[in-house]
Amino acid sequence: MTSSGKQVGGREYLAIPGPSVMPDAVLQAMHRAAPNIYAGEIVDIAASLVPDLRRVARTEGHVAMYIGNGHAAWEAALANTVAEGDTVLVPATGRFAHGWAEMAQGLGATPQIMDHGKREPWDLEQIADALRADSAHRIKAVLAVHVDTSTSVRNDVAALRAVLDDVGHPALLMADCIASLGCDRFEMDGWGVDVMVAGCQKGLMVPPGMCFVFFNDKADAVRRAMPRVSRYWDWAPRANPDEFFMYWNGTAPTHHLYGLRTALDMIHAEGMETIWTRHERLARAIWVACHAWGAEGPLELNVAEPAHRSCAVTALRLEAPQATALRDWTEARLGLTLGIGLGMAPPGDPAWHGFFRLGHMGHVNGQMIMGLLGGIEAGLTALGVPHGRDALGAAAAEIAKV
Repeated sequence: MTSSGKQVGGREYLAIPGPSVMPDAVLQAMHRAAPNIYAGEIVDIAASLVPDLRRVARTEGHVAMYIGNGHAAWEAALANTVAEGDTVLVPATGRFAHGWAEMAQGLGATPQIMDHGKREPWDLEQIADALRADSAHRIKAVLAVHVDTSTSVRNDVAALRAVLDDVGHPALLMADCIASLGCDRFEMDGWGVDVMVAGCQKGLMVPPGMCFVFFNDKADAVRRAMPRVSRYWDWAPRANPDEFFMYWNGTAPTHHLYGLRTALDMIHAEGMETIWTRHERLARAIWVACHAWGAEGPLELNVAEPAHRSCAVTALRLEAPQATALRDWTEARLGLTLGIGLGMAPPGDPAWHGFFRLGHMGHVNGQMIMGLLGGIEAGLTALGVPHGRDALGAAAAEIAKV
């Protein structure tokens, strides 16, 4: 049954940029009675997650696990590193960078936002100028969104680290990988990231409810120098618990742990390099289909340059209200749910109905992407939206590449 309440035969496809499609194996692992939270297998499972999460993040650093969504991870990262009155630099390429800045402001910090629009990546020269101007080093952290889920812009985190090093600025480099972890290539240690935040509901293929803060020794030294850290958000006991309950500051998210254990097993069985390659191939298939449709119609990729696009989410533009009409049609007629155009226009603005997004993250393969694209083409045809031909053939050719 779709969100409109209409019955649609067959299995529905939630093609939004998170929560992502959940593997049957993950759902089956979670479908069980509650375990003992004081001893037994759940204690061993929790400990086993830590090294495997590090493998996904490509880090030898620390990881703290929280019950919460991505916004909780934002607050946890800030609570351990940014004190009231500190300044944080926030280069923004979409709504989620602004959201992290608002979180910092709510904790008493001063966000210095550098808005680069909704269609282009960071201007690294502008960021370098801002860091050079901060000769007093009032900026304590740079809040860097790797992939902004609202715009699908993918930013160059490694290049931002090079800017910090070239300028000689000591600010922490903090990366939001909520949309990208397990989908787009990310190398925490190799790219010199000090703090990274992620959630479980996208590339990690688990229902929403857990989030993670990865941090290195430099960031931990900042945490130890903080005047105070909330007992709940403090990453120290979570990353190095003396007792099991300290992982969570209370009751564990038991069923999520079973699901995450299975998801990590699946990820490492496939291999991170293979997963990144799969996401890139499937993303290219979506892009070439969109180019074909747009050649004779109004559909347009939000990000023009392929190197700046995420392999996990694609933001698209149509003439309003065609995007909303397309989403409504595919959900009602096909059981295919496309993502809303989040943050591209104010909710009350008619332009809001001219944007939509595709999630292609985590547990997706070629036949699923071809089904997604076929559904979109059916909707464009049914609604009379002008579009070019052979989009599906172009996508199939990309998927067929070895």
